Amino acid sequence: MKRLSLVAAIASVFALAACGSSSTDGAAPSSAAPATSAAAPAELTVFAAASLTGTFTELGEQFEAANPGTKVTFNFGSSATLAQQITQGAPAAVFAAASPATMKTVADAGLAGTQTVFVKNKLEIAVPPDNPAKVENLKDLTDPKVKVALCAEQVPCGAAAVKALDAAGLKVTPVTLEQDVKATLTKVELGEVDAALVYKTDVIASAGKVTGIPFPEADQAINDYPIATLKDAPALAQKFVDLVLSQQGKDVLTKAGFEAP
Repeated sequence: MKRLSLVAAIASVFALAACGSSSTDGAAPSSAAPATSAAAPAELTVFAAASLTGTFTELGEQFEAANPGTKVTFNFGSSATLAQQITQGAPAAVFAAASPATMKTVADAGLAGTQTVFVKNKLEIAVPPDNPAKVENLKDLTDPKVKVALCAEQVPCGAAAVKALDAAGLKVTPVTLEQDVKATLTKVELGEVDAALVYKTDVIASAGKVTGIPFPEADQAINDYPIATLKDAPALAQKFVDLVLSQQGKDVLTKAGFEAP
């Protein structure tokens, strides 16, 4: 009898173990398993001229608010540099340039869609608020005692400066040539130069850190700003361009000093 009881007990243990094993194999996935992660936000990369920094940042925020789940990333800089980066394969969906020439670089590479000029911009003489060199007009920049900063000629603000000086028949020898208009303006803000030729919009954006002096020859060196979606850009790219071209976009741009095309 004892032997029979022992055999029955052992059989019972094996039966319980088998039941436990089968229930594990057939069990549904645990409710503690990690949930599927939320979809990543849609990203839109916009390359834009340095002079558009303030306005496009504002428009980017408006775009994100109107398109929940969208993230707009900007690359601001010299239009010439940005065009070169795009043609070398930099991932961008929209290009807003400070001159048709820099947009042409991208278009000639077969990378730009339909181009639209959305604003114009012109130069002013930027001086420190106290104007220590007593600059009053473009001719004053020819004085060798006046330290002048210009944009490099290959970038739009530099090409515009050359046009304006040529129209006035003047020769200016700068102490520095900068790669974009923001860097040129910074030289004045820091007091490193007495004057610089920058866009009117950058003078306004400085919020009093510099004073702008208009000059008549600037009317002969106005820059057109084209914008275009780029090859293989997502549908969001055209939506951003549409915002820039809309009345909402125009209001932001004209408030900053840009002129209608």
